Amino acid sequence: MNNYGLGGKVAVVTGGASGIGRACAHVLARSGSDISLWDLDQAALDVVAKELDAFECRVHTAVVDVSDSAAVDAAMDEAVTALGHVNVAVCNAGIGGEASSSGDYTDEGWHQVIGVNLDGVFYTQRAAIRAMKAGGRGGSIINMASILGAVGFATASAYTAAKHGVVGLTQAAAWEHAPDGIRVNAVGPGFIRTPLVEQHLDQATLDFLGTQHALQRIGEPEEVAELVAWLASDAASFATGTYYPIDGGYLAR
Repeated sequence: MNNYGLGGKVAVVTGGASGIGRACAHVLARSGSDISLWDLDQAALDVVAKELDAFECRVHTAVVDVSDSAAVDAAMDEAVTALGHVNVAVCNAGIGGEASSSGDYTDEGWHQVIGVNLDGVFYTQRAAIRAMKAGGRGGSIINMASILGAVGFATASAYTAAKHGVVGLTQAAAWEHAPDGIRVNAVGPGFIRTPLVEQHLDQATLDFLGTQHALQRIGEPEEVAELVAWLASDAASFATGTYYPIDGGYLAR
């Protein structure tokens, strides 16, 4: 297993209690980072925090609704108080949301998805930038976009719009905060075997989606986490403002 040399770093991971977020927490901790783990589910956070004991890292947990800017700011302050500083932020929390055509999408469904998947990334990124600047150590922010940050997808207009927005937000922040020693990148997973995907799709649909990737399968959370950990590391020192698909060839069609 790869070690990305993250000793001395402190990473915030939102949506950290399952799926890609949980996998990111594991790989970051395995590489030496302390972890501030955020999610809505305290019981699930406790499970993952216990798993991270194997890596002998310090772990802070917080129940956070990332669509609430005040809650995000408070949790970031807690993380700094508990762990000393923050120099990695994985803005991963997200929801699938309503599945409707653009003409039928409801106001409520639209605002819910944008609130978590775009506003939540912005709030977390903003809080992380402030913490990183105050800490004077620079840092790396990894925003979780999607392949749908590059293309459209029927019945997912809000999700697609949010993920395109995440890519633009990433690019703007990379230019703004390079002088502060802060790198900002976006990761674009293809279809990944996460609880979010599996609870909405049956096996036949998952099998079909696998065929839409050049590798003829959907991805695993750990495969995304390896890319995230590299971007968090000093090995990625020249990487900023870039959107990195990790999609088994989905976008190569």
